[in-house]
Amino acid sequence: MKAYNKEVLKDAAHRLLFDMSEEEYDTLMSEFDIITRQMLVIGEDPSIDKYEPMTFPFECTTSYLREDEPSSPLSREEALRNANNKAGGQIKLPKVVQ
Repeated sequence: MKAYNKEVLKDAAHRLLFDMSEEEYDTLMSEFDIITRQMLVIGEDPSIDKYEPMTFPFECTTSYLREDEPSSPLSREEALRNANNKAGGQIKLPKVVQ
């Protein structure tokens, strides 16, 4: 299992663009310790290998999606008709990446 410490958690939080207080990091570390101990206990059970891993506990059918049927695409003029900001025959969007 990959080792973790407060610096690893701070790095992960930084990469996810949020930060927490030192108290929250301490709480998170104690929760990780509990989860790690539980995983070790489960891993010690010799019969664990006979069970198939569960990805989702409930049967789930998707009935609301339509069939993918080919159709003719919009013309450029139709696609640009309602665009507020156009440039060079394309829709110009605001910059979203820093």
